[in-house]
Amino acid sequence: MTRSIRPLTRRAALVAVTAAAGLVLAACGGDGDSGGSGHGATSSPSATSSPGAGAGAGAAASADASAGAHNAQDVSFAQGMIPHHRQALEMARLADGRASSGKVKDLAARIEKAQDPEIRTMTGWLKAWGEDVPEPSSGMDHSAHAGMPGMMGGQDMAMLEKASGEAFDTMFLTMMVEHHEGAVEMATTEQDKGRYGPAKAMADDIVTAQTAEIAEMKKLLGKG
Repeated sequence: MTRSIRPLTRRAALVAVTAAAGLVLAACGGDGDSGGSGHGATSSPSATSSPGAGAGAGAAASADASAGAHNAQDVSFAQGMIPHHRQALEMARLADGRASSGKVKDLAARIEKAQDPEIRTMTGWLKAWGEDVPEPSSGMDHSAHAGMPGMMGGQDMAMLEKASGEAFDTMFLTMMVEHHEGAVEMATTEQDKGRYGPAKAMADDIVTAQTAEIAEMKKLLGKG
């Protein structure tokens, strides 16, 4: 579904989209109002995980108490979504010093607020289950997870890191739409095949919140 290194034509198309959407985003510049409910309203750690969400003793104790209640899909979901969320956080943290639109900055802040606690929650599950926790990628190199739905390749991340202003806004939104679509796909699989209740609940929240954010981002790009 995604490529670790997109063809030159894909990157050229992205640059073209950046130029075409500049006028739409210019109208949003400096506007700090939220463009949608986003993760913050639907995906708090307390709503998506067992009591004591995170990598602490509470999450471990809860998961241990439910021994046998998870399956291989639950493990795959957590091991895949952790690096997927980490890349989203890397993208979101670039917005503060590069984005020109207040709405883009607000969206990025909401993504970070929602997904960082979810990473800690999933880490807690994996540790409690005795499963491997994915190691953080080196810098912006996510080549080890390049085949995952919605993951950006190294060249895409490098382009985003070098962009600024309206060009950054459009590139960020375009890439994050694809990233969110991948997360929704992964979460939908967990909804269908997972067994562990808190993991399925988190998947529900991801589908709801990120689908809403996709619509919000497309509107900012003038596609809504």
